[in-house]
Amino acid sequence: MNLFEEIKRLKKERNAIILGHNYMDYSVQLVSDFTGDSYDLSLKAQKTNADVIVFAGVYFMAEQAKALNMDKVVLSPDPNAGCSLSDALPADLLRKVKEEHPDAPVVLYVNTSIDAKALADYIVTSSTAVKVVSALNAKEIIFGPDVNLARYVESKTGKRLIKVPEDGRCIVHANYTKQMIALARKAHPNAVLMAHPEAPLEILEEADFVGSTNQMIEFASKSGAKEFVVATELGMLNALELKVPGKKFYPLVSLESCACARCPYMAMITLEKIYNSLKDMVYEVKVDPKVAERARQAFENTVKLLESLNVKPVFSDR
Repeated sequence: MNLFEEIKRLKKERNAIILGHNYMDYSVQLVSDFTGDSYDLSLKAQKTNADVIVFAGVYFMAEQAKALNMDKVVLSPDPNAGCSLSDALPADLLRKVKEEHPDAPVVLYVNTSIDAKALADYIVTSSTAVKVVSALNAKEIIFGPDVNLARYVESKTGKRLIKVPEDGRCIVHANYTKQMIALARKAHPNAVLMAHPEAPLEILEEADFVGSTNQMIEFASKSGAKEFVVATELGMLNALELKVPGKKFYPLVSLESCACARCPYMAMITLEKIYNSLKDMVYEVKVDPKVAERARQAFENTVKLLESLNVKPVFSDR
């Protein structure tokens, strides 16, 4: 059976589209109708006439797509594909911190569950977090769940954030070290180093460019450099090679030298699971309409704030 042809047939039969995150395997990105960051993909879904959305990414992304597209059927090829950041911030913990700091606005990174997003005042991405926090006139700001992103935001804004939880980290980026940077520089002396803000601050201070996955694609496209070391999840090289042809991209660390190079949750989404998802219409994502409405309000608050700053409200997350 040719999975590519079968998926193509099923997409037409179901009037479906596939959204493929930048971290997906090469074959998954090839069958995707749109590739990009999670919120970027959710917005693209709103502009299609498809009846069915298959989200090739981790589960919080499928939840988000459903909340922003309540009139469509959203499928997750594997609902067990979680996220260490999203899992680190249960809604009950956030609710408790809000009660302890009732006057503090809540700014959440997009890598959170829809139940947590429903408790937020603003939803940010790695490309908008600094701008939003800088603009808030508050003595204290609740920020979660990524402590590395929080420290990066503090370094850029001079503000102190109430981090919730205190140790939320991406299981990929948290393992990066300065030794890895030194080895990569030695192996590729002419390469530009791009790093994701989920990495530790000591990595970001060594990087030539810090940005989200979509920002990395844009930066590499416009840069005069021909070689890049990429300090983020290994699947990102697939997106870069597809969208920025003619340039060379090297991972900060290879899968052979460190299992941390590949997110085990992202790797759970395969071509076969996408085929089964379309064939059997599994697994449908359900979101409570009231929860979806509160989460959408947090997104709208962020858009309005960024527009007031004359900043294009692009939600490019990981």
